[in-house]
Amino acid sequence: MTLFRMFLFAILSAIIVYTAIVMINHGPNLLPVFFNDMLAMGWPGQFNLDFMTFLMLSAIWVAWRNGFSPMSWILALLAFFGGMLFLSVYLLILTSRHKGDMATILMGPSRTGS
Repeated sequence: MTLFRMFLFAILSAIIVYTAIVMINHGPNLLPVFFNDMLAMGWPGQFNLDFMTFLMLSAIWVAWRNGFSPMSWILALLAFFGGMLFLSVYLLILTSRHKGDMATILMGPSRTGS
């Protein structure tokens, strides 16, 4: 579990630094660039579409894991728009809260009886 947490922390750190550099150089203008790349029907757009489906899957998993409660939808929106910045922090919190119990981390305490 320590290696997994180190991996999550490394991802979080890398994305924070990279995002900061991109924002300094290009501003916070992500969405028009993101969707215009998809409309252009090139490889950057294909990657963006693929990535967006991962974001959707992440958001659905977060909502499902939390029983589709009102708070789960807020977390799902954070998962969709926050991407790995959100998911790495969320998983770091869950690995700590559930003491590395992957079944509970993945399925939620209501499904595992934890």
